[in-house]
Amino acid sequence: MKYNHLTAEQRYTIDVLLRQKKSRKEIAQTIGVSQSTLCRELKRNSGQRGYHWQKAQVKAADRQRRLQNYRSLTLEIRNFIRIKMREEQWSPAQIAGWLRKQGRKSVCVETIYAYIRTDKDNGGDLWKHCRHQLKHRKRQVSAPYVAVQDRTMIDDRPAEWDGSTPGDFEMDTIVGKDGKGAIVTLVERNTNFTLARKLPQGKNAKALAQTVILMLLPYIGKIRSITTDNGSEFAEHLLIAKRLRTKIFFAHPYSS
Repeated sequence: MKYNHLTAEQRYTIDVLLRQKKSRKEIAQTIGVSQSTLCRELKRNSGQRGYHWQKAQVKAADRQRRLQNYRSLTLEIRNFIRIKMREEQWSPAQIAGWLRKQGRKSVCVETIYAYIRTDKDNGGDLWKHCRHQLKHRKRQVSAPYVAVQDRTMIDDRPAEWDGSTPGDFEMDTIVGKDGKGAIVTLVERNTNFTLARKLPQGKNAKALAQTVILMLLPYIGKIRSITTDNGSEFAEHLLIAKRLRTKIFFAHPYSS
């Protein structure tokens, strides 16, 4: 069955109905798609902490851009990439450089990496032939690792601060296409009210803290708690908590 591309409105509806504990059958009927389309959406676009419509939209758009780049490569060039990577261990930069000398200036390094990621999404193994297995592409927005000190874990969050009433936020970051650019998101758990802002300095902890403070300053006094994960970009959590007069809690790794 063909996979139907979902709209932002459909993804928002999925998010809301999941929070209401609706069944997948009910959700699929509500947004007018098959259960298989819904299941594929949840599988492909859910994050470590579950499904959120805005993050799902970003992931889907990123995947679509990679697919467009994939389709822009001729079969001849795709075969050339495969041969050079598998048999001669060429890097994407070497391949792009050689093609450029041959007058193929439209095939840049990022296009080749997009092709490799699309190949991986489809079960291919080209990524295994990357010298750093794609990991180095994400370092463009990564700040040096900073340990998160003085955390208060989610176990210590009062039971009544469960999102059943307004004031409890979840904070997360989204890394853009090929590791370029980052966005910080804040979602109020009761109303699903969402704030998002670009991070010009990537996942730098101090810059992120200042951005979050500016985003939530208009709501000071109404922010009961913020829950986040253990990413080093949240190392300045004490500054955020102090300026916004709130409490910040950390989820355990791999919890949702």
